[in-house]
Amino acid sequence: MANHKSALKRLSQTRKQTERNRAHRTRMRHQIRELRQALDANDKARAESLLVPTLSMLDRMIQKGILHRNTAARYKSRLRLRYNALS
Repeated sequence: MANHKSALKRLSQTRKQTERNRAHRTRMRHQIRELRQALDANDKARAESLLVPTLSMLDRMIQKGILHRNTAARYKSRLRLRYNALS
């Protein structure tokens, strides 16, 4: 356990940030999962309504440092390819 005041503060900040990051990551994964389920079901209308919010969420996760930009680009590319295959 930390003894110095600054170390205690860092511990508190780290715990808060970890919880925040976990919440963002969970929400992002749920959003991606929902889009993938719509794509699997060939539900074009639902996939269309989920695609733009999902892609913008991935962009926000890059800004927040949750995802690396190349990882997000890979997700976006694969989701877009699957969406275009429905057309």
